[in-house]
Amino acid sequence: MSKSKSKLNRSYRRRGAGLLVATISALVLASCGASTSSPGGSPSTTGAKSPIIIGAVIDETNTMKPFDVPALNAAEIQASQINASGGVDGRKIVFKVYNDQLVPALTRSDAIAAVSAGASILWVSCDVNFATPAIQVGLQHKLLTIAPCIGTDQMGPSLFGPAGKLAFSYGNAPQSDGAVLARLLIQHGWKTATVVTDKLLTYFTDVCQNFSTDFAKMGGHVVSQLSYTTGDHTVTQVASQAAQSGAAATVLCTTTTPDLPAFVTAVRTLGNAKPIVGPWAIDGGFWEPSNPAISTNIWWSTFASVFGDDPSPQIRALEAEMVAKGEAPVTGGFVTGPAAVQGIVTAIKDAGGSLNGTRLAAIMQTFHDVNTISGPVSFSSTYHTVVGRPYRIIEDTAGKPHFVEILTPGPLGS
Repeated sequence: MSKSKSKLNRSYRRRGAGLLVATISALVLASCGASTSSPGGSPSTTGAKSPIIIGAVIDETNTMKPFDVPALNAAEIQASQINASGGVDGRKIVFKVYNDQLVPALTRSDAIAAVSAGASILWVSCDVNFATPAIQVGLQHKLLTIAPCIGTDQMGPSLFGPAGKLAFSYGNAPQSDGAVLARLLIQHGWKTATVVTDKLLTYFTDVCQNFSTDFAKMGGHVVSQLSYTTGDHTVTQVASQAAQSGAAATVLCTTTTPDLPAFVTAVRTLGNAKPIVGPWAIDGGFWEPSNPAISTNIWWSTFASVFGDDPSPQIRALEAEMVAKGEAPVTGGFVTGPAAVQGIVTAIKDAGGSLNGTRLAAIMQTFHDVNTISGPVSFSSTYHTVVGRPYRIIEDTAGKPHFVEILTPGPLGS
């Protein structure tokens, strides 16, 4: 987590686990912790209604930290505002936070600990593969299980079967991610593309597949399909093939580090100055090489601009509050945290205050254009990840990312 908050009471229950996690950057992890936080003050005053406890099992240390932590920080701010206004029918929202560091066994045990601590809603990491051990615990206990920003359509029955009816993500479905990138290229007249897929995560594969399908439907042509896996030491070779493909643009589905800077540098060094376009996974600009000639004509879609120019005053105010707390978000995914809280509160109110997971999930599944800070949220029996929500398009020119426009992916399958 970033820094301790004066309004939040956090107590760490384990330290110094010294666990080795086989993740992207093969980090040696040095600690393992859990914390509790009570936005808006403690709810345990005599006579107060029992709190709504959300058990958050996330990564505060490793690969998913740039995504999990800002979403949680923003969610806690949203919860604090709700609590300050009387809570949810007089009940405060309390986050109990566990740092699973992406260790599968720890992810599961932390989820069990959250349930034992009274969580009636489980909040999980922003990657479905890493989050699965916690998700399974939540579903076994019939809890509404929420990810702020998982970006695959697997967060639901498609991966977890009938029990997955209780699982939702406030991230964007890969069908929408692929569609919006296809629309971006066609809109700018880039009618040929080389598609490069990092096979590390299902999310990357899904987005690039959906892009390729939609791009062809819109009249575009995929010149070549290339792939690598983060850490396999082939990224420079793949970048060389992409640079010499002759396509009008390169569409890249990958994560920010460690291979993305190497890919961009290799393409530009070979004299290819054409657009490099990617989904939210390359958001932030923090990963870019310092050379402005290399970090230029790079485009991505995201939930919000973190560069102080988002068109929404509400988002800019939230970002300013996070910056003031020393929690400046590095990607636009931070808005999915408060959006998830808003969705949870809407479902609880519609359920007459019930925290029954099955009842809440049935209500959430019917969401259609529910207003949130992230834009309109819609789910269905097929998609438990958000579809059709407008995106911010960011362009990086000479190392300076900036908001360009809002672009909607359109109906799925169009």
